Amino acid sequence: MANDKNKNSNDYIEQILPTSNEEEMKRMMKELDREQSYREHKCWRQYITVFISVIFVIFQLYATLSGAITAQVLRATHLAFVQLLAFLLFPPTKNSPRNTLPWYDIVLGLIGAACWLYIVVNFDSLVRRSGNNTPLDVAVGIVGILVLFESCRRIVGLPIMIIAGSFIVFAFAGKYLPGFLHHRGYSLQRVVCHLFYNTEGIMGTPIGACSTFIFLFILFGALLEKTGIGHFFIDVCNALAGGASGGPAKVAVLSSALLGTVSGSSVSNTVGSGSFTIPMMKKLGYKGEFAGAVEAAASTGGQIMPPIMGAAAFLMAESLGLPYITIVKAAIVPAILYFTGIFITVHLEAKKLGLKGLPKEQLPRFMPLLLKKGYMILPLVVIIYFLCAGKTAVFAALMGIIACVLVGFGVSVSDLAHGRKPSFGGKDIVEIMCTAARNIISVAIACGMAGIIIGIVTLTGLGLRLGNGLVMLAHGKLLLTLVFTMVASIILGMGAPTTANYLITSTITAGAIISLGIEPLAAHMFAFYFGIIADVTPPVALAAIAGAAIAKAKPMKTAINATKLAIGAFIIPYMFVYNSKMLMINASALSVVMIIVTAILGMFGISVALEGYGFNNTGFFYNSRKGKTTIIAFDALERILFAVAGLLCVIPEAKTDIIGVSLLAALIAYQLILKKVRGAKATV
Repeated sequence: MANDKNKNSNDYIEQILPTSNEEEMKRMMKELDREQSYREHKCWRQYITVFISVIFVIFQLYATLSGAITAQVLRATHLAFVQLLAFLLFPPTKNSPRNTLPWYDIVLGLIGAACWLYIVVNFDSLVRRSGNNTPLDVAVGIVGILVLFESCRRIVGLPIMIIAGSFIVFAFAGKYLPGFLHHRGYSLQRVVCHLFYNTEGIMGTPIGACSTFIFLFILFGALLEKTGIGHFFIDVCNALAGGASGGPAKVAVLSSALLGTVSGSSVSNTVGSGSFTIPMMKKLGYKGEFAGAVEAAASTGGQIMPPIMGAAAFLMAESLGLPYITIVKAAIVPAILYFTGIFITVHLEAKKLGLKGLPKEQLPRFMPLLLKKGYMILPLVVIIYFLCAGKTAVFAALMGIIACVLVGFGVSVSDLAHGRKPSFGGKDIVEIMCTAARNIISVAIACGMAGIIIGIVTLTGLGLRLGNGLVMLAHGKLLLTLVFTMVASIILGMGAPTTANYLITSTITAGAIISLGIEPLAAHMFAFYFGIIADVTPPVALAAIAGAAIAKAKPMKTAINATKLAIGAFIIPYMFVYNSKMLMINASALSVVMIIVTAILGMFGISVALEGYGFNNTGFFYNSRKGKTTIIAFDALERILFAVAGLLCVIPEAKTDIIGVSLLAALIAYQLILKKVRGAKATV
């Protein structure tokens, strides 16, 4: 009997899964995500990239475990490997053939690597003549920076390249600029040497983080992917939420939140989990634009989901000089509110459309699934445990990697014991190393470009100037400053990967908020949130476009729906700026609970306003004119009242909370009464 149930379950799941194959998904990833548009060599060339990738990973592990390599030497060597692999793996344009390796890419890769190895070989002499660099030093620096720009154009994209280039121009042209942008200007030698050889430039904090714990977490992510944890998360979420109203959409929200925290790309997460969840949503009855939007909004939210936050959490800890666990704690409540907002909207849409969940008897059961495959979450548990225990990010990542390897080999032993082919072996380890080496390239290049921006900021004092400029533009008003910072962060974040996104937005915009007396952590989180939400905000909205491609829906309509679903991300940052207790800063447990409860009620009110549905369709109220009961249209007012009630609950003040909760209660009571009356009328 149980076997029949499992068979029926498998048959049903097969029906609702996407019809596209793995090759189709890869093609879509390459089209939409620059980081996935790499060459896949099928001849002798693959052995070159595999060999270099393996050596790269071994070097990184040795450097981390031994601690014997000087920080600058480690960073320069890291960049040398990155530059070499960047040109061997990534073609010049999106339409370039991916089965060839032109001679000029080999040359560019070797030149890029040689420039950084120049630092490694001549490190002692460079230190001795610091501030008195030779023409050769300058020439090597110029070439190294230009090659870095070209690799950025190929892999990361034009936005960050243009921004970094503009900052370099600013360093030269300062004496010709007006107002707060004016400065004395700097020579070519000064700018190049500051950016290339100084730890305040390309080899600054971002690359320092990238060459240590970020690399380890990317290796950890590659190991997790190989273990099949993505499918496990989707199965678990199906077991928990698949049978609820609009089940597949709720599965998409939950699974994307889980997968997104270890993924450094909103687009990759959208395509990866969306290939399963979006077809399921469409077959249940959701429109393609809404299905694609749900996955895009949830996948983008994965970047703000602790504990990893797409590696941004580590950079934030480094930039602010705070313990990593402080960043994780601060991110918990905003992330809960964000995903709760999406979850509520998805639920209301399902109720409005009358959508049911998947048949429970045809879904995986939670406890059997946990007993059978629960070991897959062990590596994540290990990492979270050591981070909460106060261990360094490096130590936690290493323990997580060891746990992944042990789990993998444990599964293989079990396979052999049951007469099956081992699912994890030496070939898989090599493949994982290659994946980790490939995935670090875009992050390292983005960190290097961010280092250029930070280097110019430290050289010219531009950070303070920009902050003062934004404050002046807003006439010193906090709310206006936040609005200007929001717009700037969304623009700066368009098309940038998570790590680069945070580094750019925090460097350029966070200073303005801090200058008005706001907690630095709140300011950095504010800039980061709006930089991330650019992935679903038109006109770029890369994650929404990816979701639309899978759903075969209109991209802009999908993006608008995704923006509506992600409305929490536009509200929550204002909340924690005005009330830092939401970030666990000087907060009691009771105050945090009160903030969460009222904010969730607020998100419900706003979601009802956006959806036009709560416990009943909005847009109608009772009128007993002329001695009889009628129902008349009144859509706008009711939706506005729900929105006002929601916003009052969201504002972190006791007085507004009381008014908002009272208004929301009255509106809900009205809808429930109306629903009852309608039901009674229908039975007459």
